[in-house]
Amino acid sequence: MRANTWAGRNKVEVRDVPDPTILNKRDAIVRITSTAICGSDLHLVDGYVPTMQDGDVMGHEFMGEVVEVGPGVDPGRLRVGDRVVVPFPIACGACGACAAELYSCCENTNPNAGIAEKMFGHPVAGIFGYSHLTGGFAGGQAQYARVPFADVGPLKIESDVADEQVLFLSDILPTGYMGAEMCDIQPSDVVAVWGAGPVGQFAMDSARVLGAAKVIAIDKEPYRLEMAERAGHTPVNFEEVDVRSRLLELTGGRGPDKCIDAVGLEATHGSAHIAAYDQIKQAVRLETDRPHVLRQAIMSCRSGGVVSVIGVYGGLVDKFPVGAWMNRSLTLRTGQCHVQRYMKPLLRRIESGELDPTRIITHTLPLEEAERGFEIFKNKQDNCEKVVLKP
Repeated sequence: MRANTWAGRNKVEVRDVPDPTILNKRDAIVRITSTAICGSDLHLVDGYVPTMQDGDVMGHEFMGEVVEVGPGVDPGRLRVGDRVVVPFPIACGACGACAAELYSCCENTNPNAGIAEKMFGHPVAGIFGYSHLTGGFAGGQAQYARVPFADVGPLKIESDVADEQVLFLSDILPTGYMGAEMCDIQPSDVVAVWGAGPVGQFAMDSARVLGAAKVIAIDKEPYRLEMAERAGHTPVNFEEVDVRSRLLELTGGRGPDKCIDAVGLEATHGSAHIAAYDQIKQAVRLETDRPHVLRQAIMSCRSGGVVSVIGVYGGLVDKFPVGAWMNRSLTLRTGQCHVQRYMKPLLRRIESGELDPTRIITHTLPLEEAERGFEIFKNKQDNCEKVVLKP
């Protein structure tokens, strides 16, 4: 089959790779009809997530048709011919973490748990197409994919909605929604979201759906801010204004009630010398992640507020404002998304018209053009917000 593969730092390549096969009795094989390029894929391409190997199949946002199931798959849950969206964390459904619906912390699905334990203190779940740190599972930017624990993860789509309406249930829509949910939004709340990329856009929409009085979008790309503004959110360009000062102006001097970091480890800063400081430290491995947004969110949030972190971090940061966090009674909440928890409720919101995930799609390309898709997405060419690939 054809698949988009990691070919070294700053390079992907569509290659012929072996077709997936059933390896365990609860596996399924899915013929992929739609997949997507995620912002966190760029962390792999940029070389900030260790343990990638030449030829690893990329991608963790995909859906398609079940073409084969293992003998242990519950036929009441999944059958050949079912149309499914596959969540990016691989979960067993039986461990303590899964019982608590903390699916991205599943204790049984990462065969390289020892590596993750050294990095994070405890192992994390297996993830499709996201390095050998999270299991080395082949991803979904391909014609077919093997799905372990197939009667736990995939969500059957039984209506005639288009792929584009439900594809993002695999990751970015639940991730944005979880970011807003962790904020415990009240009707009077002002919510500030750093990052107007796909996850940030969905965090903004989710904050609105959950009742926020005002949602503020923070980014530097005019086309992303315009997209957020068209959806009813208030734009702030961090290259044009001091973010903290502008947020104080917009909130009567108090600061946002809730702040969401939808950027993560490759954040940039409006001040050139501050941006350079963290870029240099990251380049020489004195820190692995650039925490501009995390620092700014903590310093901007009102006292007693909540900072919700859904942007991906992978290692260590410098100058974390622990004093502000502790002394001002801030609550910090975070986590890789527990996607399986949110798929059915969000499907209902899509079908009812409360949420429209298609609004962020700007480019649809054949899988063979994945390399071009990564280039325009990474470099923000042609006003690229989200790339969907068709195998």
